[in-house]
Amino acid sequence: MRKSRKIILSIAGAATLAVSVSMAALAWGHGYTSDPPSRSALCASGEVTNCGNIQYEPQSVEGPKGFPAAGPADGSICSGGNGQFSQLDDPRGGNWPTTSVSAGPRTFTWTMTARHSTATFDYYITNANYDPAQPLTRADLGLTPIASFNMGGAQPDHTMTQTVTLPSRTGQHLVLAVWNIADTANAFYSCIDVDFGGGGSGDPSDPPTTTDPGTGDGCDAPAWASGSVYNGGAEVTHNGTAYRASWWTQGEEPGTTGEWGVWRQTATC
Repeated sequence: MRKSRKIILSIAGAATLAVSVSMAALAWGHGYTSDPPSRSALCASGEVTNCGNIQYEPQSVEGPKGFPAAGPADGSICSGGNGQFSQLDDPRGGNWPTTSVSAGPRTFTWTMTARHSTATFDYYITNANYDPAQPLTRADLGLTPIASFNMGGAQPDHTMTQTVTLPSRTGQHLVLAVWNIADTANAFYSCIDVDFGGGGSGDPSDPPTTTDPGTGDGCDAPAWASGSVYNGGAEVTHNGTAYRASWWTQGEEPGTTGEWGVWRQTATC
């Protein structure tokens, strides 16, 4: 009887250990871009809510590698094709917080919680077709990386910084950072929402946009109207100042939405 009790306790202890180990492996995940903050980082910090599981494990956006020829399907790129993180694919009406950037060198920082043997870090950026109010697809991206860092199988540091030269863009865009693992079939995906604040003229190789939200410095744009709907990129004038919308908006008065709000000042008229 006593021997049987010892066996049962041993089995129970082993099961508890196994669960603990598996939980630790889940929590001690992999890596994500933390500066500029990716969508998963914004969820983990609480700046964005209603994120589901990703708020607890921002490092775990893992999916098949081989992007863009393979990898996650269109519409599920930001989640790495991982259904439990589908909140990252939701464009939220174009309302993900953005980081202000400009054309030229920009440092990107990864936070690593597991130092996998690495093939490459690749960075892509959206083109003139991109609509921040729609889920990300390959048609929205330049499919040649704007930067690629070959690690040759080496392990990254717990904090990795890389300098990426951003091309000229105007308004709200998205940078897709992909960490390709050398010794597995997977990669980690980070979607980073950025805003060029009206700087730059766009990539001349990009196809033309189908609408022209404004011209010049914005001072010839129509006056803002509280009842009108404005999409990202729309330009208005209000109280002697020109503004550009970063995403869809209605009823938000230019000059009152603050540094991180929808309206970005482009000129004093």
